[in-house]
Amino acid sequence: MNDMFVKRASLLASLCLAAGVAVAQPAPVSTQAAGAPASSARAVDSIVAVVNDAVITRKELNTRIEEAKHQLTLAKRPIPEADMLQRQVLEQMIITQVQLQRAKEDGIVVKDADVEQALQRIAADNRLSVDQYKARLLQAGVPWDAFRKEVREQIILARLRDKEVDSQVQVSESEINTFLAAQRGASATPSETEYRISEILVKVPDGASADQVDAAQKKANEALDKAKAGGDFAALAKQYSDASDATSGGDMGFRIPERIPDLYLTQVQKLQAGTLVPQVLRSNNGFHVIKLVETRKQGGEQGMTVPQIHARHILIRVGDGVSEAQAQKKLLDIKAQIDAGKGDFATFARQVSVDGSASQGGDLGWISPGETVPAFERAMSELKDGQISDPVRSEYGYHLIQVLGHRESQVSGDQERNLAMQELRGRKAEQQYRDWLQQLRDSAYVDYRLNTAAQ
Repeated sequence: MNDMFVKRASLLASLCLAAGVAVAQPAPVSTQAAGAPASSARAVDSIVAVVNDAVITRKELNTRIEEAKHQLTLAKRPIPEADMLQRQVLEQMIITQVQLQRAKEDGIVVKDADVEQALQRIAADNRLSVDQYKARLLQAGVPWDAFRKEVREQIILARLRDKEVDSQVQVSESEINTFLAAQRGASATPSETEYRISEILVKVPDGASADQVDAAQKKANEALDKAKAGGDFAALAKQYSDASDATSGGDMGFRIPERIPDLYLTQVQKLQAGTLVPQVLRSNNGFHVIKLVETRKQGGEQGMTVPQIHARHILIRVGDGVSEAQAQKKLLDIKAQIDAGKGDFATFARQVSVDGSASQGGDLGWISPGETVPAFERAMSELKDGQISDPVRSEYGYHLIQVLGHRESQVSGDQERNLAMQELRGRKAEQQYRDWLQQLRDSAYVDYRLNTAAQ
């Protein structure tokens, strides 16, 4: 069982969750609640609510209210009236408390190692080391011990949800069939045209001499002539192309017009499917031979499509004598050498990277959304074709990432059904979780003491 990715618990998100759960009205102080036990350590603090056999104090509530205000301010959201905000925050604290109590009954325990791993993921998602993230929190006035406690609680809640709700969700084959049929029929009138393009790129290096440019153009023209003569374009791409998609026959996949370079788009829009742009195109990268393989309309009977990124990376792990600073410096030095033309990314990956992809020059192939850890995926998604990132921190270490290409890939068969199942499971799990949370909240004994607690 994998824990849900744990992030900093934002009261803004918590308030949104609370909005989906009916808020019980404050109950009069009962003699039974008045006698509820409280630790001597809390005796000096007033109690604002009793939740089963636990208490929430004024100090805890005030701390959460200030955090909520801070989060709302950062998100540029209006801050509710004081009474409303107080009630919302307290209700969310109650909901959290009843879940923690259920988790204890279920025997859910989080080890220190699990917390440390989660802290590494959180820091990496913010592109920082754990030490750097800790320093940022301290600057913001957030005690590290308090943050660790909150992370531990979030892991507990994630495991509780998985046990009580997510693991129980089932999706039937008929539900998948209905979902896919609805997706395919969602657009009765197909809208935008998508173009499937193949390319052959003959690169021209920066600062190339006139002879080098002429040689590259001659090579591209030779490939175009063979393609016009009926040669297999995929085979020609493998023979002539310097592009990252050469091994796949130059296939760039289906793309909407917004994701096609203007240089290509103005030409392919004039073509019939299966034909070539009649002349070699020139760009800053080199010379291009372009073929429009086929077109289609979005919607209709087409299968699901997902955006994919072709990437490679170099990974250096932290530990065993390698510090955070040393790992970053090593990758920055490699990037500088590549930029200066003193080395090739794939060669450095084979020599330095500790990932299993090192023998392939760091090549990870075509990556679909969700197939990598969040920090890696976010950094990768911000890169253009050919661009190399600065060192990126993940829980695995530091990465140097290069994006080789983008495409829209059509999925079908088992992969399409799997994506549909994931979508349906997510929808059903969210609704069932809200229902379960409401039932858990309704079954709890809660005594509000806001009106009697010392202000």
